[in-house]
Amino acid sequence: MATTEECRAALDKLSDNLAHADGDVRGAAALDRSLSCHIKDLDITFTGRLDDGRITVADTFPGPPRERAEIRLAMNGDDLVAMVDGELNFAKAWASGRVRLEAGFRDLLRLRTLL
Repeated sequence: MATTEECRAALDKLSDNLAHADGDVRGAAALDRSLSCHIKDLDITFTGRLDDGRITVADTFPGPPRERAEIRLAMNGDDLVAMVDGELNFAKAWASGRVRLEAGFRDLLRLRTLL
């Protein structure tokens, strides 16, 4: 089971990957939205912002998200680490229910490029 530190490192790596992406991926990530990522097996939530292709984690707290972020993710820690390391395909994990992504319809349309 991934640790809190490994999950935080995975989010930082994802942020770096998005910041250095170009083309459609960079355009899809160029949103300014609140973000939460609930790690179900650890029962912790990271909150922050997706802003111009970077993820900034502002807080980590126990339990599910306290407020409704504009983009909401939920998954197990091992799945987060595996996705960021390229070992788990996001679209397949999302389709199978291993990963939950909730956002407004327009944001989902933009984020589909990342899938």
